[in-house]
Amino acid sequence: MNRNHPDVQRHAAPNGSLVLRLDIERVLGVCARQAVGAEFRFSPEAPWSVSVELLVEDGPCVRWRIGRELLHQGLHSMSGLGDVQMWPSHLEERATSWLQLCSGDMAALFELPVPPLADWLERTYELVPAGRELAGVDWDVATAGLLPARRAQCD
Repeated sequence: MNRNHPDVQRHAAPNGSLVLRLDIERVLGVCARQAVGAEFRFSPEAPWSVSVELLVEDGPCVRWRIGRELLHQGLHSMSGLGDVQMWPSHLEERATSWLQLCSGDMAALFELPVPPLADWLERTYELVPAGRELAGVDWDVATAGLLPARRAQCD
């Protein structure tokens, strides 16, 4: 556990990915909340997104892929469109952001602590700086199946 945030665990996975475990809350109503464990996972092999696994006690595990930039921007201002949106709460008593996830006619709103998430995201940008996400892509391999193969022409 992190000494500054007892509900936070950070570690690097053997495959080089960074993992952050947070205790967050799902907002069910004005006065109703549900504790949710959240595991954020960043892989330098897919640096444009973060995998977020939501673990509800006695409930199913749900995994979302969220853009790293969307999470980063959502700590400070409105971010995202459609199914995933994030924005700061502007609460004076604590630094949090709201994360809304929608699928079909269902939606869930979560409150996330900003300091540990911001620190963890900063570490991801140390591994793969913004704007360098596609630097390691072998474009010949990535596009090989997109174009029809040319046949050798005989004279």
